[in-house]
Amino acid sequence: MDMYQKRKMRKNKKMNEDEKNTPSTNINWYPGHMAKARREIGEAVKQVDVVIEIIDARIPVASRNPILNEIIGDKPRVIVLNKSDLSDDRQNKAWVESFKQKNQVAVLTNGNSGSGMKEVVDKALQLMKDKIDAQIEKGRIGASIKVMVVGIPNVGKSTLINKIAKKQTTETGNKPGVTKKNQWVRLSDKIQLLDTPGVLWPKFDNAVYARHLAYIGTIKDEVIDKEELTADLLKELVETGYKKEIFERYKIDESFEFDQIFELMDEIGRKRGCLVRGNMVDYTKVSNIVLDEFRTGKIGKITLEKR
Repeated sequence: MDMYQKRKMRKNKKMNEDEKNTPSTNINWYPGHMAKARREIGEAVKQVDVVIEIIDARIPVASRNPILNEIIGDKPRVIVLNKSDLSDDRQNKAWVESFKQKNQVAVLTNGNSGSGMKEVVDKALQLMKDKIDAQIEKGRIGASIKVMVVGIPNVGKSTLINKIAKKQTTETGNKPGVTKKNQWVRLSDKIQLLDTPGVLWPKFDNAVYARHLAYIGTIKDEVIDKEELTADLLKELVETGYKKEIFERYKIDESFEFDQIFELMDEIGRKRGCLVRGNMVDYTKVSNIVLDEFRTGKIGKITLEKR
């Protein structure tokens, strides 16, 4: 038995265990710089009028930092479901309606195309209408409102600001932790935006949400077992109704059946030519392909947390 067979047997055994109570990946949740970023956001919120909270439309629950509620308090807030081009259209509408029923303002956006950006600004201005009118009455016609943009790492805060500002004002990247410090951006005479570093929270007890964050790349790949994470992802996609999308993406015949999730990984590996000596599947290559294609929407428009 070679190392690939041994690895598959070990991982298949792990996948069959009850993993609902314990994360299957070793995740470093709270790097030191995040404690500093949290303090800085807490100070900055005192200076702003309204908050734009960016979440990932594919995981609208897991991508909301509960600590932010403590920091933001009762400040007016616009919830932005970003990357809505990667999530299920029906679920996008359902989540916006869900927030609306809770008297919360929610907007769908696509940071790459810029879709929804004008609505985000309009909603922020609407929330501040009374304050703006009061300033005008006092003769302060040129006064601007200050808006803080917050969210966990890798949800697209800086990209959104650049699209709204219609220029490259902040550094961006498809990985967590690009924004390192608070950055003010003057959007117009009416609005100033404050971009803040993405902040996670010290302890996360829900293993499902932990995995969801790792799936989208919020947790750096370097601190997780990507092969186990990919097995978790494929298993969850199959169980939540996205088996068809997987089969279509990897050209798997609909008659293909599997008992263990690593049999599906084997099939994907064979279809994509991820083979090593002895015609064994290279799970590292399969994992890199599947995670990348999920994160970029190539597998399909997927929402993991549904209403």
